[in-house]
Amino acid sequence: MTGDVPTHAERPPDRAGLRRELTGRQVGMIAIGGAIGTGLFLGSGLAISLAGPAVIVAYLVAALAALVVAYTLAEMTVVHPEAGGFGAIAHRYLGPAAGFVQRWIYWTAQVVNVGSEVVAAGLYVRFWWPQLPLWLPVVVFSVVMLAVNALSVRFFGEFEYWFAMIKVVTIVVFVLLGVLAVTVGLPGRPAAGLSALTEHGGFAPNGMTGVWLAMTVVTFSYMGTEAVAVTAAESRNPARDLPRAARRMVLRLALFYVLGMAVVVSIVPWRDAASSEGLQSSPFVRLFSAAGVPAAAGLMNFVILTAALSAMNTNLYVTARMAHSLARDGYAPRWMGRVNQRGVPRNALALSATGLVLAAVVSVTAPESAFPVMLGIALFGALVTWLIIFATHAAFRRHRASAGLPSSPIRLPGAPVTTALAALFILGVLVTTAFTQQFGLAWKAGLPYLALLALAYVVVRRFRKTPTAPTATSDSTGTNASR
Repeated sequence: MTGDVPTHAERPPDRAGLRRELTGRQVGMIAIGGAIGTGLFLGSGLAISLAGPAVIVAYLVAALAALVVAYTLAEMTVVHPEAGGFGAIAHRYLGPAAGFVQRWIYWTAQVVNVGSEVVAAGLYVRFWWPQLPLWLPVVVFSVVMLAVNALSVRFFGEFEYWFAMIKVVTIVVFVLLGVLAVTVGLPGRPAAGLSALTEHGGFAPNGMTGVWLAMTVVTFSYMGTEAVAVTAAESRNPARDLPRAARRMVLRLALFYVLGMAVVVSIVPWRDAASSEGLQSSPFVRLFSAAGVPAAAGLMNFVILTAALSAMNTNLYVTARMAHSLARDGYAPRWMGRVNQRGVPRNALALSATGLVLAAVVSVTAPESAFPVMLGIALFGALVTWLIIFATHAAFRRHRASAGLPSSPIRLPGAPVTTALAALFILGVLVTTAFTQQFGLAWKAGLPYLALLALAYVVVRRFRKTPTAPTATSDSTGTNASR
């Protein structure tokens, strides 16, 4: 691989009809956009309430698991840069049942996330116009984001790059201001120091049990890092861009989350940070106000709004590609596998939009009953997706070794031990969710849905028609790698 980026005329469409038009910087920012939502700005209070200042350790440990995910995906997608990302690779190495279940459960999880994000975006708009009916911004944002995804992948990539950049810059400024607040102080305020890390009950006031319980919250903060693999079929140079994006993405996420949380629990007593529900009490708003930033609350509301829309935008992209991939393999209606002249799977996008509408309606009309069930499926599905990624990586390594195939250009250090350790960690987090008040519904909703998908696979396979284009049977070097 020379590293040269082919020109537009030299970039043929992927076998599935998708166009390779995403640049390296766009691929990297798409992954960031999917992983950083509103949770860092507003939703970290639950993790802090469980672990206290030791939440820093929880974010660091979860970052290591996310790094393993990123490396395993980079190692596999460089060899198989095809539509469907990790779902298509699971189909290849674990069999069609695993590929079917993983893609559909991931599609469902992301559709629910999109629905919740568009409703959240509508609520953020009402910060400025409280009399505005919620349905109006929800409809407007849905139409706008669908249009962004429907135009072309190149336009989507550029739009998401700048949208995600807003929250990245905000986090960097927050961390820099936080370091100043801790070390030298802000105008009119003395240096905060590090005393808040050990006061109010110590560094880990709830012991290691609290730190582990916080893992159930913290791990979800890194969910979305797998989105980088879905860009493989539309990246201009996947062999170069995907490994680079995967490494940089996780390192940036770890930097943002770990340093961000370190700043939060250093400048705000952890009990106060744990109860920081709402915009006005957000540590971000507090710090920016202390630094003299004009209209800090309004500014942060704008940033949080863009964070929600950015995550929604990326998740719409991911859901459309997952549905398209299933159709190409014959496990979804054939019309979902078609693309338009610009290489956009608009039919698959339309199906995802249907789910968006359902999730948005349920979140507004039945937030106390139906929506928590959908959210439980989403949380369960995200963790199951990571577990299947680890299992796929182990099978990928075994197959290439037994077949005498060349190694991937990028390899996960320490595998298969590191893969197994990360899988055990995620399995432990998944089991722990069953014993938490916040996420206990994940098992109650997730297990029946998983069983339903398994049953659906049996039915679909019986009536399955030959796919319009079979899954590619060779790796990016042309070496046969099918099972």
